[in-house]
Amino acid sequence: MKNATLRQLKVFEAVARHLSFSRAAEELHLTQPAVSTQVSKLEEHAGNALFEQFGKKVYLTAAGAELLAISRNIIGQFEAAEAAMTQFRGVTGGRLNVGVISAGDYFLPRVMVEFAGRNKGVTLNFTVHNRAGLLACIGENQTDLAIMVRPPTDMDTIAQPFAVHPYVIVAAADHPLAGKRKIPLARIMKEPFVSREKGSDTFHAMEDAFGENLPLLHLAMEIRSTETIKQAVIAGMGLGFLSAHTLSLELRTGSLTLLDVQGFPLMRNWYVVHRRTKRLPPVAQAFKDFLLADGEALIEKIVPITGPAH
Repeated sequence: MKNATLRQLKVFEAVARHLSFSRAAEELHLTQPAVSTQVSKLEEHAGNALFEQFGKKVYLTAAGAELLAISRNIIGQFEAAEAAMTQFRGVTGGRLNVGVISAGDYFLPRVMVEFAGRNKGVTLNFTVHNRAGLLACIGENQTDLAIMVRPPTDMDTIAQPFAVHPYVIVAAADHPLAGKRKIPLARIMKEPFVSREKGSDTFHAMEDAFGENLPLLHLAMEIRSTETIKQAVIAGMGLGFLSAHTLSLELRTGSLTLLDVQGFPLMRNWYVVHRRTKRLPPVAQAFKDFLLADGEALIEKIVPITGPAH
């Protein structure tokens, strides 16, 4: 193992985390053959097969599982060294690593670009996850900051709200309820819904909104993609319960309409979250302060919300 490289360990860790060479290649911005080559070289150094493949599925061998824990520790040590050295560089020249749940990718890139414009030389890196994926990133120290709606209660983290986050009910522009005022919840309950998957932040918010009535709701379809849900609602497959911050374009073009439902919108918050023991690099601390000071105003500008339910 003395000739193994940090690059090989990082590639191996990505493949092991995804159990997929193609997804690791996509994450690392490499070709799949390049990923396979790096893993093969590491296997030569280790003198053991690290993965085995049955059909299209990839599995860690016992040797691979052992090396994975060691690799993560080595990578973590290098990242700690980088963070320590960054303390002496300040914000300029730092690398900002942020993870976000899928609803946040409608505004976060522009918020990060605004931050970079005020802090020259900052390198930006952000990843988009469902709730489970983002919690895994926090737990495995894969990101400096996480942007989410429901901070974890079973992890030792610091979570601070920085912007309101409304959830609304939307329909196709030609839906019979479009334009109606003060629609009773009982009337909405008669309609089919297209919803995000159970376990997502959006579904948790839906549980909060409908409470004991949720089991009575007609969930016509459960979809993991917000964009696909919007297209299904536009096509007339049902109503949608979504973050208002994902709907700016469709509301502007008129392809979707907000319904004026009694008790809505459901108001929640966006939180910036990090591990309590995490020593934030100066650029991450500066971005956190930036979100707390200016995040809400920027989000309102980037994804404006219009309609009777707002």
